[in-house]
Amino acid sequence: MMAHCALHRPLSALRRRLLRDQRGVSAIEFGMTAPILFLVVFGSLQVSQGYYVRTVLTGAVNAAARKSTLQSGQTESTTLDQLVAKQIKNVMPTASITFTRRNYAEFSNVGMPEDFTDTNKNLKYDPTECFVDINGNGVWDADMGKTGLGGANDIVVYTVTVTYRQWFGFAKMFGLPEFQTVPQTTILKNQPFATQATRTGNSICP
Repeated sequence: MMAHCALHRPLSALRRRLLRDQRGVSAIEFGMTAPILFLVVFGSLQVSQGYYVRTVLTGAVNAAARKSTLQSGQTESTTLDQLVAKQIKNVMPTASITFTRRNYAEFSNVGMPEDFTDTNKNLKYDPTECFVDINGNGVWDADMGKTGLGGANDIVVYTVTVTYRQWFGFAKMFGLPEFQTVPQTTILKNQPFATQATRTGNSICP
């Protein structure tokens, strides 16, 4: 019995010393909190990356669009696109960039479909119905805009789309797309450097 008590006392003292021992606690706490800390830091950097790309893209698109409304812009659209691409590449060298321009006669026409005869009254175009071909491509379109800069006084919708791989792999980790796509659109009216061309559609019945 005495031997048991004598053994119990050293074990109890050892247990108390272990409970009071704080060595290594900081390392354990850091190991537990570090993943969350890194997630917050790198996640913030990734959000900042997207915001910065969008800011640069917005400024570049607006500047290029204003220049393209001038008469000189009719022959310099490729040069203006290259300037936009250069500014984006300075921020995101591996980004892919696409450009689209659609022009309309009036602001009210932007994004509007070509007129058609709704024979069956279902409020949508069917391939057998007649339509007015405004953009001259021979088929009915849900957007009547013509491709390109248009002419004097025309309305131009200029869109630049940037696609880039995100810096960190958090998006992929959470099942989100690895690539980020950022579109930027601006709508402007060309300067009255000439008389606006009249647009007349052709009625087509399949």
